[in-house]
Amino acid sequence: MWKKNFLFRASEATPLKESENELFHDTEPAMDSAGLTFDKFLSVWVQGDGDEEKPSAFTNVYVRTATLDVTKQVGFLQPLQGRSHQIKQMLTPDQKQFLRQWLQTHAPQAWESSEDHFRDLFELE
Repeated sequence: MWKKNFLFRASEATPLKESENELFHDTEPAMDSAGLTFDKFLSVWVQGDGDEEKPSAFTNVYVRTATLDVTKQVGFLQPLQGRSHQIKQMLTPDQKQFLRQWLQTHAPQAWESSEDHFRDLFELE
């Protein structure tokens, strides 16, 4: 199975260099938000058939929101959402466009082999 994570600041169209695992792996869940300065993030997981190096088709997308106090390394990671209407609502038009272009550019054959319902997630409405 192929998978890739794109971690966006909530309002930005270009993902961070770090993945969700790199940024949130060592964080503790916040028990109280007093004194914390949170940044909002949107984590997008794309899965596909193929090996870890190259997908042969994209199959699934999952999105979740997260808030993190980067300085204190505490935060909240929400459950993954996998329903089409949720994903379409959570992603901004610029994020959809970035993801579509990245997927088409880095694995054009996988993009073409993906089912319509997958590609429709990245259509601008």
